Amino acid sequence: MLQQARQALAVRLREIRVEAGLTASALAAAAGWHRTKVSKLEHSATMPSAEDIRTWCRLCGAEDQAAELVSSLVAVDTMWTEWRRLERTGLRHVQEAVLPLWERTRRIRIYSSWLIPGPLQTEGYIRALLDATRRRRKLLDDVDQATAVRLAKQDVLYKGEHRFAILLEESVLRYRIGGPAVLETQLRHLLSVMSLPSVSLGIIPLDADRSLLRPVEMFFMFDEVQVNVEFVSGWLRVTTPREIAMYDQTFGLLSRMAVHGKRAREIVVNALDILGG
Repeated sequence: MLQQARQALAVRLREIRVEAGLTASALAAAAGWHRTKVSKLEHSATMPSAEDIRTWCRLCGAEDQAAELVSSLVAVDTMWTEWRRLERTGLRHVQEAVLPLWERTRRIRIYSSWLIPGPLQTEGYIRALLDATRRRRKLLDDVDQATAVRLAKQDVLYKGEHRFAILLEESVLRYRIGGPAVLETQLRHLLSVMSLPSVSLGIIPLDADRSLLRPVEMFFMFDEVQVNVEFVSGWLRVTTPREIAMYDQTFGLLSRMAVHGKRAREIVVNALDILGG
C-alpha cells in the first residue's frame, strides 16, 4: 500500500514533466541536480523532498500543483502503520491513541463489511474481538484495560455534538463473534442505539443490487479531514483531499443501497430470529 502511494506520486511528477515538454536531463540541468535524480524520482527509487517538488513544479510551469503534491508527500510518509508496530506496547495503547481524534470530530461516518464497529459494540463483543487479536498476534494480555478504554470511548455517542452515520452489510449481523450469546446481546444493543439522536444506522441488505459497488474495506471518516482504513496487516491513514473525496463518494453510494429506520430494525430482528433458531 505504501509503495503504491509512492509510485502514484512518482507517476504524477513524470506526467507534469512530460506535459511541460522537458526531457529528464533538461529538468535535472535546470534544477542543478545530478543527471540521474529525475529518473530516480520518477521511478520512486528515491522519495522527493518538499523542496524538490516545489522546484519541479516551478521549472515545469505547474506551480499551482505544488501544494497538493507536497500534501501527498506528507501523507505518504504517515499513511501506513503496521499493527505490530502500533500494538507493541499492548492493545490498551491502541485504544487510547485514537481518543483525541474521536473527541474532536463532529461528523463520523463508518462503513463495515466485517464486524460491528467500536462505538456500537457491547462489552462481550469487544472482549471477544480483542482477546482473539491478542492470541493471534501473541500480544501481552491487557484485554481488560483495553476493553475498559473502548467502552469509555463510547461516551461520544451520548455527549457533545458528535453525529454518527454508520453503514453495515447485513452479513455483519450473522458473524458469531464471541459465540451466539454474545452476538444476541450485541444485536439487541444495536436495536437500542438505533434510537439515539446522534446515530443514523443503515444496513445494506444481502439482496441489495451491487451492480455499482461491491462490499469494500472497512473505513472510518472523521469530518472531511481524515479517513482510517483497516486491513489485515495494518491500517491506512488517508488525509489528501482527493482521496477523502473518493471515500465520501463511496459512502454516498453505499448509503443509497442501505435501508434505514423501520426496515433496518426488521433486518436486525430477523438476524436475532435466525440466531435463536
